[in-house]
Amino acid sequence: MITLPDEFIVRNRRLLGEKEYNLFEAALQKTPPVSIRVNKRKNGSRFFGQNIVPWEENAFYLEERPSFTFDPLFHAGTYYVQEASSMFLGQILEQYVKKPVRYLDLCAAPGGKSTQAIDILSKDSLIICNEILRSRANILTENVIKWGQPNCIVTNNNVSDFSYLHHYFDVILTDVPCSGEGMFRKDNGAITEWSLANVNRCSSRQKEILSSTWDLLRPGGLFIYSTCTYNTEENEDTIIWLHENYGAEVLPVITKQSWGIKPALKGNFPVYRFMPHATKGEGFFIAVLQKPDSESCTHRETLISAALKKNKKKKNNGQRQTSDNGLYHYISEADNFVFENNEERSFAFPKVYANDLILLSDRLNLLHAGIPLTVSKGKDKVPEHALALSSYINRKNFPTVEIDISTAISYLRRETITIPEGYPKGYLLVIFKDTPLGWIKNIGNRTNNLYPQEWRIRSSHSPENTEHFL
Repeated sequence: MITLPDEFIVRNRRLLGEKEYNLFEAALQKTPPVSIRVNKRKNGSRFFGQNIVPWEENAFYLEERPSFTFDPLFHAGTYYVQEASSMFLGQILEQYVKKPVRYLDLCAAPGGKSTQAIDILSKDSLIICNEILRSRANILTENVIKWGQPNCIVTNNNVSDFSYLHHYFDVILTDVPCSGEGMFRKDNGAITEWSLANVNRCSSRQKEILSSTWDLLRPGGLFIYSTCTYNTEENEDTIIWLHENYGAEVLPVITKQSWGIKPALKGNFPVYRFMPHATKGEGFFIAVLQKPDSESCTHRETLISAALKKNKKKKNNGQRQTSDNGLYHYISEADNFVFENNEERSFAFPKVYANDLILLSDRLNLLHAGIPLTVSKGKDKVPEHALALSSYINRKNFPTVEIDISTAISYLRRETITIPEGYPKGYLLVIFKDTPLGWIKNIGNRTNNLYPQEWRIRSSHSPENTEHFL
């Protein structure tokens, strides 16, 4: 049983009314639901037919929480464990974004909303996922790589670092840092850290972030704002502030009454509140706004052209190479990509956004882009783990070895695995349930496990039952 802060109780009793508050508090004492969202381009069919999340057709509630750590298909990116309420982002994107866009997820870690956007937006969109904290940015990078799509860039930057991208983005999502009231039943730390002073600090910080971000959005573009908290200071008050200070129009989203989503607790704007006593999920708030289309727009082409001129000298000096260097057959649909090579690494990137990549890499700290292909180890070109997990890998180009679940868990622990005789020497693609997990190097008498050291399963526990993974 969780103990709520007295001031939190008083404020929310006043906000919701006695009857609804009692339902709300009772819900906070219950175990939160477990939900996953399936990767549409990978093998997630085993979940279909289960209890679907009403506002996301590719997501499901699970009856209990399995030990995801020991599911190889979780590590392969066939599904993402995501809180159900936050998946409502998909409704906004499906209803309002009908063509390719340049999309920014500003506070993206750990990656649930980013990977959902990757699924829903056109494959000809460019998706930039940013996280300011390096440790969280590394987790974001891992999850984006596992999702396996090439039209994504992960950055590790402050909001101010994006300031040169005036009017560059068509859609911006700001899932801003907040007081975390919606996570109380999942995170005791959120309860102990809660105070009215912290709510006010978060509210002020959110407005600072939004002020720095607004200019990045093109006129007429969409601005999506969300929090995982309940109070009006960080929710409705912020929407009112955006409307009054920036002329933002708050747009409605089509919903169904059966979903139980609550309306605004302050003001008359269409905002969407997920409350645990009314919806099957955690606390969540989201609204979609449109930037006025009347102001003059700085053309993206001007920004890109300037970046190309700046980059031309580097290219002439051989600091960038754009030949495929024999890597063309590593991926499918290779004609749609440019291939970048340097002494250490090679990668492929969607050709339609090749110039955007130059613009973005000029001042941003890029942790991941496109499809990493190889990394140099001495004279050897080692295939990147991201290539194994990419939906675009040309599996016909690589010998594969299928393994069972016990071997897969050993592989994911980065232990040495044994394979039958007869496989060729060199790099082999490790497969579980017809889904790539990564690489090994077969050197004849043994194999080298190339699973990323930082991603390995650290638990020494051996699961008693793995049937629900099969």
